[in-house]
Amino acid sequence: MQGWSIAARALAGGAALALVGLGAAAATAQDAPAARAKGYAEIERLPDWSGVWSPDWALLFGGAGGRVPIEPKLEPAAQAQLDAFRARQAAEGVSQDAQINCRPPGMPGIMRQPYPIEVLFTPGRVTIFAETYSQARRIYTDGRPLPEDPDDLFNGTSVGRWDGDTLLVETVGFNPLVEYVAGVKHGESMKISERFWLERPDVLHVETTITDPGVLAEPLVQQMAYRREREWTIREYVCEENNRLTASEGGANIDLDLEYDPNDPFGPPPEN
Repeated sequence: MQGWSIAARALAGGAALALVGLGAAAATAQDAPAARAKGYAEIERLPDWSGVWSPDWALLFGGAGGRVPIEPKLEPAAQAQLDAFRARQAAEGVSQDAQINCRPPGMPGIMRQPYPIEVLFTPGRVTIFAETYSQARRIYTDGRPLPEDPDDLFNGTSVGRWDGDTLLVETVGFNPLVEYVAGVKHGESMKISERFWLERPDVLHVETTITDPGVLAEPLVQQMAYRREREWTIREYVCEENNRLTASEGGANIDLDLEYDPNDPFGPPPEN
């Protein structure tokens, strides 16, 4: 027993010394200055994109100088796919499968929703928060190349660079469920290029060019404009919270609840 007692004392002493050593190391770590963030001086040289940006189609298509929406020009196989989809849609109605499952639209649709966005600059990255489905796009501006074998993501993988005050972005790697033309599947080599710039102090313009060999006969160029709303904040968008879509034999149905409530802040339902 005496031998065990001596051994136990030795172990206890060693443990105590170890604890003392750990305590000293912790104290030293606490006393050491915290590492400082780097790269923020470069952000001060970037254009001011603060605030929340609301999509405003009137800036694009309204008035005498408005732009005309461009229809995609498809390869014959893709056009046949679109024609079959539209015929099925006319016979069976519009599918609500994506809405039932709260599936986000992915790129480029996430940038063309009737909900606002917010843009944040951090060293080596631009982050775009979209109110739609509470999505976030990460655009890496740290000099990395586009991935050669990207994961298939709804928003893809985006790499950007600054050309003066214009942000140039390329995005690759898209989930097979993503569509930029309803009813047409994109190809594996689809790429999306974007140009972001301040057209006016409170108007952010985005030009999107989609190339999709084997699907598009020529690049599809789309325009988008956002108006700055300095007092707005991005709200939560939880699709599952009040999802009134239900799957049934007849397809998806929407409960519009058109019985008028005089306290409804949105007013009475529209008259037919």
